[in-house]
Amino acid sequence: MLLELAAWLQKLSPELGFFRVFQYLTFRAVMAAMTALLIGIAFGPWVIRRLTALKIGQPVRGYAMETHLIKSGTPTMGGVLILLAIAISTLLWFDWSNRFVWIVMLVTFGFGAIGWVDDWRKVVNKDPEGMRSRDKYLWQSVIGLVAALYLVFSISEGSNAKVWELFTSWIRSGFQVELPHAAGLLLPFFKEVSYPLGVLGFVILSYLVIVGSSNAVNLTDGLDGLAIMPVIMVGSALGVFAYVTGSAVYSKYLLFPYIPGTGELLIFCAAMAGAGLAFLWFNAHPAQVFMGDVGALALGGALGTIAVIVRQEIVLAIMGGIFVVEAISVMLQVTWFKFTKRRYGEGRRLLKMAPLHHHFEKSGWAETQVVVRFWIITMLLCLVGLSSLKLR
Repeated sequence: MLLELAAWLQKLSPELGFFRVFQYLTFRAVMAAMTALLIGIAFGPWVIRRLTALKIGQPVRGYAMETHLIKSGTPTMGGVLILLAIAISTLLWFDWSNRFVWIVMLVTFGFGAIGWVDDWRKVVNKDPEGMRSRDKYLWQSVIGLVAALYLVFSISEGSNAKVWELFTSWIRSGFQVELPHAAGLLLPFFKEVSYPLGVLGFVILSYLVIVGSSNAVNLTDGLDGLAIMPVIMVGSALGVFAYVTGSAVYSKYLLFPYIPGTGELLIFCAAMAGAGLAFLWFNAHPAQVFMGDVGALALGGALGTIAVIVRQEIVLAIMGGIFVVEAISVMLQVTWFKFTKRRYGEGRRLLKMAPLHHHFEKSGWAETQVVVRFWIITMLLCLVGLSSLKLR
């Protein structure tokens, strides 16, 4: 919005050269981060007071860690603060004509709506389990598939009109159309290695990345500050990839596919980082507020969608290794428990408790130790992911 206003003012009065700075992507990214951070810090106490007044407190499952019982009643659904800061900041600083930012925002707030319903049922109905898993996955799948189907054509074409033409030609051809190099699966650390996916392969992969990332972040969000800092680091790193793929100069130099328009995603990533830091101010141990599913599902979905757009699905898995391991730990624990129950009549566990962060707590690590060490690991993994920019 400010970009359009600045362009109008400069056109009205060319000597107002100051407004040219608003045209620089990097300047707007910095301002987006600062705006989101200030909004989050300013409105955080009010949001916490409102959540407390509405008695929107976190229910604790009966099988949770004993040390977590004291957290029962802590305000949850604090993810609305993150989404509010991201929305205002992004709308202020990005180019409204950019389709990639709009699709990321639609996925983010669509998943946030699912999380809102889930959290609301936990609080109002006093049901710690919240929304039924099949209903949650159904709506996540609908949003994920729609986004994936749109992205497979929008990455291949430069405008929505051409996207529609490609989509209709795909249908007329009997679902046979050759996608450009940019729509393939890029392998990091290899020079110009891209595996062709086809429309169906792209949609399936994108769906798995978007929905999987959303649920992985949600599973990680179990300790004070554990999920939000990795989200900030991974999101910021993805912003660098968005800047590179959106630049004809840098993408050519670093041997990345040039995808016009992806650079504007840096604005969203910066806003997400600023909003995340503001939330961490209140979520640091001992947490004054939890983000809840409304925040975790939305942020995970955003990371997955951005990774798909900038063609860095594998790099996302590397940088978000903590999210991946947390999700795998739950799947392995549940699968092994069910298998041994059928085989031996008694369920057995691979870990002392899942997700993985609870296993380390059961092993004697303090909550803050688990959180900070997971942060350090994520920082290392983000550096590994960023090294793929040059090591190719």
